[in-house]
Amino acid sequence: MAQSQWIILLAAAGLAAIVLVRLFLVLGRRSGTEYPVVPPTGRAASGLPVAPPPEPAKLDAPGLFELQMADKSFDAAKFLDGARTAYGLILAAFEKGDTAALKPLVSPDVLDGFSAAIAARDGAPGRFHFAAVTGAAIERASAQNGLMEITVRFDATFETAEGVGAPHLVTDRWTFSRAVGAADPNWTLVATEAA
Repeated sequence: MAQSQWIILLAAAGLAAIVLVRLFLVLGRRSGTEYPVVPPTGRAASGLPVAPPPEPAKLDAPGLFELQMADKSFDAAKFLDGARTAYGLILAAFEKGDTAALKPLVSPDVLDGFSAAIAARDGAPGRFHFAAVTGAAIERASAQNGLMEITVRFDATFETAEGVGAPHLVTDRWTFSRAVGAADPNWTLVATEAA
């Protein structure tokens, strides 16, 4: 009887050790979903408006599972963060008319479209300037013939050039592409569509 109590005690101690090791490995690690504390005014201590926290990545978009199977290192949340950044960079370069900055970020067809729009405005300032991405979600994805494509819906605000009037709300659908297993981790903008 004493021997069976020792076995039970050792089993319980082993189970406790496993639980403690798992807790140690998980606690205190960042999950990527932490956001800065925003005062109730919606403004940072500097007085500037604070952008809302990004929406969680949409993980049930059609084709996303197949894409994740094609590229095991794909992380939807990281991709969406990068897509938000790319959206801002591309729009900033477009507003400046900087086709050299656009070239490494977009496909030749998209570059031709942006270049034509830049030429059409002939140096005239745009009426609206990009302000912020207010939402981004993966709408669909695919992985076929060694090529991955993801379409993202961006909700964004644009402010008037004069700084007066209400912000202009825009919804865009942009499609990004990348070869499966490519050494370059960057995605290329291959299509744009305004809602």
